[in-house]
Amino acid sequence: APGSAFLFRRKMDAKAARRRASTLRMVEQAGLSLGCAPNSLKADREIVLAAVRQDGNALMHAADPLKADREIVFAAVRQDSGAMQYAAELLKADREIVLAAVRQDRAALRWAAAPLQADREFMLVVVLQDGGALQHAAEPVQADREIVLAAVQQDGDALGWAAEPLQADREIVLVAVQQHRDALGWAAAPLKADREIVLAAVRQHGGALQHAPEPLRADREIVLAAVQQDGDALRLAAEPLQADVRSCWRRCSKTAWHLYSPLSLSRPTMRSCWRRCGSMALCSCTQPSHSRPTVRSCWRRCSRAASRSNMQPHHPGPTV
Repeated sequence: APGSAFLFRRKMDAKAARRRASTLRMVEQAGLSLGCAPNSLKADREIVLAAVRQDGNALMHAADPLKADREIVFAAVRQDSGAMQYAAELLKADREIVLAAVRQDRAALRWAAAPLQADREFMLVVVLQDGGALQHAAEPVQADREIVLAAVQQDGDALGWAAEPLQADREIVLVAVQQHRDALGWAAAPLKADREIVLAAVRQHGGALQHAPEPLRADREIVLAAVQQDGDALRLAAEPLQADVRSCWRRCSKTAWHLYSPLSLSRPTMRSCWRRCGSMALCSCTQPSHSRPTVRSCWRRCSRAASRSNMQPHHPGPTV
């Protein structure tokens, strides 16, 4: 009967409305639950938009037409840059969407359309925000001097993704090593042996000494600069220089550990003392002659270092 059919349709519509409302509440709490929804609701724009706002990766479960919806994709990548991989190909070439994704995570650039990865103007904007994004740029961009220079100014480690000729560019390498401690490791071999570049690197990041060749790790000026920036860099120095410093510690303060270990200090405090004594030893004590004034001066420096840390050495000083 017509009346029965009408009531049946009305009942089914009410059931569908309840299911839709339930799904909407569910995706607002857990966006990925969109995967459990029926296909008809995966094509519901309001539900999908709510899902990607809660979890951008919910875009993977959306119907294909909605993966090409700019507003939905934009909301998804702003919530999670990884959602970029699920967008329609057309939107992977959208500058604004890709830029929004890269702001979240440079790795999102790998999902961008190839023409965008090779777009010089676009990539310049990207590397100014995150130099490491150079990793996902097209090869011609990685060989562009202006772009690489901009990238290493923002992130010196981006030097690792530059074309080989630019890793041998002195100006670019000098900028990179002053920005990131590991950049020296990406430099061409002749520049790793460049005294000025290595000195600039260790003055900013003492740990960069690990990338210097052996002759420069035996250079007192370079090692002193490294230790003054990071006391732990002393272990990276050439062994003969480390032996000189250890010998100096014995002369001046019967070693930093002998001065401070009886005080039951924590490891961070001990490392701080070690850094102070390491810098002091290199600066004043690794000389051919250890005269009485030099020894007294070194011990006084250790004592002042202890005082600055609210500590006192447990003996009155070396006997000379």
